[in-house]
This record gives sequence, structure tokens and C-alpha cells, in this order.
Amino acid sequence: MPRFPTDAPKNRVIRALERLGYRIIRERNHICMARENPDGSRSVLVLPNHRRIKGSTLRRICTQAGIPRNTFLETYKQR
Repeated sequence: MPRFPTDAPKNRVIRALERLGYRIIRERNHICMARENPDGSRSVLVLPNHRRIKGSTLRRICTQAGIPRNTFLETYKQR
């Protein structure tokens, strides 16, 4: 099973999440992102506003948002 990147650049993580349909709502100490779901509900996730994001933090964010590991990693690898 592929592993989450360690110390991933924040901009690359945000770009991957934007490809998955999330948009930035607010950016302060934390970055809040949201996605409108097909059923009309809204999924919100929060990630730290650090230059690099740890792999364990990425794993937890994806778990809470319901994003499968492989889906995230495929979009993260795209340039």
C-alpha cells in the first residue's frame, strides 16, 4: 500500500484537494476548505497553515473527509 508523503509542501496538498473539489473558505492559522456534495450537503476540512504538512496529519485529514488513500495519492502525484 502506498504511503503518504512525509513533510508534503502545503501548496501541493492544497492543489490536490482542489482537484478533488474542495475550495478554500478561510486562511489564517488554519486553512478551512469545503466541498459541495451531490446530495446538497457540505464537507468541510481543516488543515494547519504550515509550510510543510506531516504524513500523519494528511492521513487524518483524508480519513475525516472520507477521501480514500489511493484517490488522494493519485491527485497528489499529478503536476
